[in-house]
Amino acid sequence: MSGSGVPTAVVQSPAEPFRLPASQRRLIKWTIYLGFAAFAVAVLNGLDQALNYAGISILKWFPGMRTYYQGLTVHGVFNAIVLTFAFTNGFLALTTARGLGRKLSTGLLASTLASMVLGVALAGWAMFTGRASVLYTFYPPLQAHWTFYAGLALLVVSTWLTSANLFVALSAWRKEHPGERIPLMAFISVCTYVMWDIASIGIAIEVVGLLLPWSLGLIGGADPLLSRTLFWYTGHPIVYFWLLPAYVSWYVMIPRQVGGKLFSDSVTRVVFILFIVLSIPVGMHHQYQDPGIPSGMKAIQGFLTFGVFFPSLITAFSVMAALEMGGRSRGGKGLLGWIWALPWGDPSVSAQLLAMLTFMLGGITGLINASYTINRVVHNTTFIPGHFHLTVGSAVALSFMGIAYWLIPYLTDRKLWGRRLAVAQTWLYGVGVLVLARGLISGGLEGMPRRTFVALSPYNNGQWDLAGILTGIGGTLMFASVVLFFIVLGGTLLLGARSEEQEIPFTETMTAPALDGWEVKLDKFRYWVAVTVTLILLAYGPFLASYLPGHFLSPGFKIF
Repeated sequence: MSGSGVPTAVVQSPAEPFRLPASQRRLIKWTIYLGFAAFAVAVLNGLDQALNYAGISILKWFPGMRTYYQGLTVHGVFNAIVLTFAFTNGFLALTTARGLGRKLSTGLLASTLASMVLGVALAGWAMFTGRASVLYTFYPPLQAHWTFYAGLALLVVSTWLTSANLFVALSAWRKEHPGERIPLMAFISVCTYVMWDIASIGIAIEVVGLLLPWSLGLIGGADPLLSRTLFWYTGHPIVYFWLLPAYVSWYVMIPRQVGGKLFSDSVTRVVFILFIVLSIPVGMHHQYQDPGIPSGMKAIQGFLTFGVFFPSLITAFSVMAALEMGGRSRGGKGLLGWIWALPWGDPSVSAQLLAMLTFMLGGITGLINASYTINRVVHNTTFIPGHFHLTVGSAVALSFMGIAYWLIPYLTDRKLWGRRLAVAQTWLYGVGVLVLARGLISGGLEGMPRRTFVALSPYNNGQWDLAGILTGIGGTLMFASVVLFFIVLGGTLLLGARSEEQEIPFTETMTAPALDGWEVKLDKFRYWVAVTVTLILLAYGPFLASYLPGHFLSPGFKIF
């Protein structure tokens, strides 16, 4: 055991850095690039969405975007599916390899990238040609071209290929290290995919079993309620598939970057296990207003929704403790002096600190959405996008940008170019997302509808003007910030000086992982999968047993 109290078998010393083969780093790099390319397209369309609320339509600026709903579909799918899947596949493959200290399967990495490229090509063709203006949720009876559904299926397959890669590496590591605890960075990375593998079953059944055959004419009709239920079985835990890569960084990287230590190895493992167990059987809180689902089923999942808030509360304590240790080790004094002593001049750190601050508001508004009576007020208003722009739009997107500020230099062996510009970018985005969310949330409380072309709505008599202006201003600031982000990345790739091999940040913990007792069982994934399946059967079994085989009566509609 090292002097810091961390077993050397768990945390590799910086003097003995682990580095993936160049071919594997190249595949991870291009997977990350694919995600950020989708991000660029999505943000461009997002500017139109924000300015729409301010009464400004700039659709004519976007080649191929024939309708508002076409642009909204591209914005949602490229942000919430392509960016998040690509970044997570690449980033967590890297963190698992670093945690285990072993290389991955090159074949599976290549298959992951190929599946994503083909999926983006198919779904993108359908969206950009106006054959899939069905929005991110693609609810039937709105019908897309079959290539859209096939593309989405391939994107999900890419995550399964990554999961297989992680499990193969973990299995090999266990054979080589019998009786040892799984290194923390690898454990929480694998936890993310354990949760997602179970959660993605719903959308896989919906897309491959129902919507793809329906779009090909093999099934005469769709069942909107069954499809919505399967979508939200996956649709809420997908939020954690977006969020947990940021949590991986917050738990095992940010403490090292600020000079602190993680409070507890065991608490961190418990948090990620709770996300496996509690994040899936909560999707019906998105269906509070849907008829056909018994209120008892909604109540069960509403209760579990409040339960899944607890691991985030633990996260707030654990990460804050690590940050305070880092700030005080850097000379911070007094009650709050440690905050100003943190390395705000490091753009990777400032981006993620601002993401944490905005995410606190995102979590609070999420609890509001989970309350049945309040949900009746805000349902299908701009309060909802106000909420998720404080989660996926800030905690996730801003963290991904912050991680990229060390990850891209690591993958390319170049120093970050434009460091001060990068810091300014993080603040501009943080301010922008707060202004945007303020506009959307306040407008939602006043009844401003979401997914509506407000700029040309005849029923907008001026009551949403201020909210719309704030939304437009905030979206413009976010767009400008993302432009700066790509300038910094481009400058790094083209102008960044060659650097020596860099190491992936890997924090130490105040207490070493226990080698015996109940804590050892935390590493047994089969226990937590069994508990998760039990809760899923409780939350979804009664409804499906009473509803199946379904009512496939609705024809397809192509409105936009």
